[in-house]
Amino acid sequence: MTAFVVEDEPLAARRLTDLLRRQQPPVQVLATADSVEAAVALLQAAAPPPDVLFLDIHLADGLSFELFERVPVRCPVIFTTAYDQYALRAFKVNSIDYLLKPIDEDELTAALHKLRAVRAAAPAPAPAPAFDAAMLAQMLQQLQPQQHQYKKQFVVKVGEHLKVVPVEQVSYFFSLEKATFVQTRENRRFVLDQTLEQLEKLLDPQQFFRLNRAYLVHHDAIQDIIHYTNSRLKTVLQPAAPEGDVLVSRERVNAFRQWLDR
Repeated sequence: MTAFVVEDEPLAARRLTDLLRRQQPPVQVLATADSVEAAVALLQAAAPPPDVLFLDIHLADGLSFELFERVPVRCPVIFTTAYDQYALRAFKVNSIDYLLKPIDEDELTAALHKLRAVRAAAPAPAPAPAFDAAMLAQMLQQLQPQQHQYKKQFVVKVGEHLKVVPVEQVSYFFSLEKATFVQTRENRRFVLDQTLEQLEKLLDPQQFFRLNRAYLVHHDAIQDIIHYTNSRLKTVLQPAAPEGDVLVSRERVNAFRQWLDR
């Protein structure tokens, strides 16, 4: 049996190729592609087509379903995906099977057994999956990634007035004596109704990090990071925190380093 592998993660592509080679009998990977464009060129040049196409659903330049609009796919397809909802929709458009990443070797073997059974029952060569164009168009629309909407501003009470604080003006949030405060870049401080746990879900994690139980900070507010005892870290914030330097919780140190190095 021969195969094409379309996968934009090099490690995942190598792992799948190795797993296919370890099958009994081995599956020969004729070629790989890492994007929709490369996959289109590969399928256009394929003569004859492979026995099976392993197709990652979410590629760097788009969804792999675009292939079926741009080039005839003359072989059965096994979808691979890290997203359950994608896999289930893909399965509904008559692929041979789908595999969730990281791919399990036993599940791969079962999918290949299913493919061989289909091939044995069908006249040679095995027919390609019958993709419905209308269903595919609807699926493509449903699978367009939805941009997550993070909190853009907070409404706070100042005496008898309400004030709007845009997220761009926030340096950090902190809790003190069972209350939650927002600290602005202008060194003003307001009480909020939300807890830090609620704020974590409302704010962009690329911009804000929870240093410990009491502080959720914007990356621009961190003026300095200092090594502390027992591999701990402490941060110098601007404006200064009420108690001075803020320690990073021991269990958050590794995640904090990764967040800084993103």
